[in-house]
Amino acid sequence: MSIVSRLVLPLRVLLVMVFLGLLVAQVMSFPGEFLFTREEGPRMDPWRWPMLLFFELEAVCLQVVIVCIWRLLTLVQRGRIFTPASLRWVDVIMWAFVSAWLLLAVMAGSLISYIYFTPELRDPGLPAVLIGITLIGAVLVLLIVVLRDLLRQATSLQADMEGVI
Repeated sequence: MSIVSRLVLPLRVLLVMVFLGLLVAQVMSFPGEFLFTREEGPRMDPWRWPMLLFFELEAVCLQVVIVCIWRLLTLVQRGRIFTPASLRWVDVIMWAFVSAWLLLAVMAGSLISYIYFTPELRDPGLPAVLIGITLIGAVLVLLIVVLRDLLRQATSLQADMEGVI
């Protein structure tokens, strides 16, 4: 039994836990965090709905990635990771990451603009953090694209080797 096959079950348990945690956050935590507080009533007036929508959509993107990873783990267990079926799941992961990054870039740009054009909020700290997080997200998206191309090349080589044998 290889180390990969021994890690599939613990990884699946963790994926289920993260998926359920995101589901609980979407239903219970995010709405309570962004829409209401006990002391103040509704808060973050101009940003409460955009922030709620942002976090809900980001959580959906993560849930899509979790489902795709689950399917890829099934292909790994069956020894079929270097097939066109795996490329479809990796494509969905890639587009989920692209969508999440685009959402992040739009939200970060909006918040940076809001902070910049509101004199009492001008502080370089939060915009710098938002720009840094957006750049890190871009690196992750590009890394996923490169890894997808590596899988495509490995799949092509696997098919060529099977044709020779």
